[in-house]
Amino acid sequence: VTVVQAPGHPAYGHQNTDGSTSVRLHLDTVRRMAAAARAVLIDAAARRWGMETTGLDTRDHAVHDETGGRSLSFGDLALDAAQLPVPTDPPLRAWSRLPGIGGTLPLVDAEAHVTGAAEFGADVRLPDQRIAVVARPPALGAKLISADRAPALDMPGVTDVVDLPRWRTPGRFAPLGGIAVVAETTWQALKGREVLAARWTAGPHAGVHAREELDRMAALVDGSGDVRARVGRPDRVLADSPTTVGATYIVPHLAHATMEPPAAMVSVEPHQVQVWAPVQAPQPTRAQVARALGRRKDAVVVHQTFLGGGFGRKSKPDFVVEAALVSDAIGRPVRVQWTREDDLQHGYYHACAAQRLDAALDDTGRVTAWRHRTAEPSIASMFVSFVHKTGAMELGMGILDLPLDVEHHAVETHTVPEHLRIGWFRSVANINHAFAIQSFVDELARATSTPAPAFLKRLLGPPRLLTKREAGSRLPNYGLPLDTHPVDVGRWHGVIDTVVTRSGYGGDPGPGRAFGFAAHASFNTTVAVVVAVRATDAGLPAVDEAWVVVDAGRILNHDRVVAQMEGAVVMGQSAAVYGEVSTTDGIVDQTNFDTHPIVRMAEAPRVVHVHVVPSDAAPGGVGEPDMPPVAPAIANGWAALTGQRVRTLPFARSLEDGVGSRAG
Repeated sequence: VTVVQAPGHPAYGHQNTDGSTSVRLHLDTVRRMAAAARAVLIDAAARRWGMETTGLDTRDHAVHDETGGRSLSFGDLALDAAQLPVPTDPPLRAWSRLPGIGGTLPLVDAEAHVTGAAEFGADVRLPDQRIAVVARPPALGAKLISADRAPALDMPGVTDVVDLPRWRTPGRFAPLGGIAVVAETTWQALKGREVLAARWTAGPHAGVHAREELDRMAALVDGSGDVRARVGRPDRVLADSPTTVGATYIVPHLAHATMEPPAAMVSVEPHQVQVWAPVQAPQPTRAQVARALGRRKDAVVVHQTFLGGGFGRKSKPDFVVEAALVSDAIGRPVRVQWTREDDLQHGYYHACAAQRLDAALDDTGRVTAWRHRTAEPSIASMFVSFVHKTGAMELGMGILDLPLDVEHHAVETHTVPEHLRIGWFRSVANINHAFAIQSFVDELARATSTPAPAFLKRLLGPPRLLTKREAGSRLPNYGLPLDTHPVDVGRWHGVIDTVVTRSGYGGDPGPGRAFGFAAHASFNTTVAVVVAVRATDAGLPAVDEAWVVVDAGRILNHDRVVAQMEGAVVMGQSAAVYGEVSTTDGIVDQTNFDTHPIVRMAEAPRVVHVHVVPSDAAPGGVGEPDMPPVAPAIANGWAALTGQRVRTLPFARSLEDGVGSRAG
């Protein structure tokens, strides 16, 4: 059996690799497909041998006659099996008969990665191809005033200059517009772009400075907002309580900064459009390319390459549409190549957020009231113009699905317009909400002289299941219904207790180190993290060691789960310490890794200890739910190490500017 990448086609479902959906939504479907294949192969073998199917089984690429001691390979039987009717309800094997599930399975594409044979977006080559780079508006929605195309066309190797349609809100997955410079090589295209001398209007976001916007959002959440959920009388209890704690937490915009910047090859032909690209969502890619070219969707064929990193960025096919428009204009295959500067300055960004949390405490340290106010631009602004309120789905990512055992609690939101393209980023709004909630939990624990893990367990209450009926106003995290995937507080307790035991949290962390703890549940998976934080020579936090405990229900490939957890710790550390997309007059300030650093080897953990909780529960995601608890765990460890409470990310700016503390 040889595994090949399927082309983009609705016969295979939506094929999206985002939202941590691959296993949790498609496991049963794939099991039925495999069972159907097994059934027709066995049927074909029985017909070949002139016997009943009883006593026949499949293993190791073949159908075996257990009684007669003979076998036929799947290859020998494939043509016969293909002629047989596909069973609609084939019997599924028991999990006990799938010994590889939950262990370490072979990595199908390992050899291609190791040998360099793996084909990424920029690796595709076609006869008579051209390379294009695009001069895009520096600020979102800016309009081209003028450009000098003649010098670009005079540059060696430059063959064409193509104008792209102007971007208009809501952008969805449309390109940003601008001018494409087409050449025989990437370098020639880049040099041609340099001499365009393009001039642009200031655009609708002139005067917008992202850090000033964050300050404005922080001021907003000091006041009342639109009530999105309320149980009891939290405002009254907070006003009357002798002991209250409050704090405001800030997360800036974040960039995906994938290892491979976007690249797409498109060949627009008379009756078909061929696409080769590292896309996470081939069906939306087909639809967007067809719409841009005025073609039927079934005329667009998408060949998926390896991603070179995605994190949600490459589920938005604007870069593919650019290549399609240029190919259509010049009548040749075209690869549009983004640079790192293009990627950082013209991407889709994780939404920034300001959040205010207030809690009332009784004389035993128990939380009697909890109020969460948030201001963050909505991801819905990508699809609908002038949507400036946090959506219900976003609130369901760590706020409305938080199983608080608090009699009085409320959630309020404020209206915040977007000034950049907001798009999903690894774990989406869970990042913002986990940072605020888990940092606040640590502050409350310190205020009551209680270990943070014990305080969190008390805040959540005893182990129990919250279905839609028991949850009241709570919503499911990223789309799974509570009736089939209830909030399981017992899983919270389990990962918390296990990570405390395995890390030694509460004991001696070692010289120059301090422990930080956080936990979060998302995508039907619960994760607890303990980090041992140390200070770098630059005075920034580094993760010396990390412990991750994950309860993702039934897992398929243990090694892949461990790898996701390890990667999430490093990516979460990069976001916490360095991650920021800021703007000046609506223009993104960051250009490359000198102004947008990521964690280097010397700062990365020496080791990440991962424990996967054995479970037969419905599978959850593992690509995204591992990241949200990392940043608050680092913040909590830094507070324990230095006494400095950083409430505004990233650490690098907060510690330099002294804006980290926003206590109430």
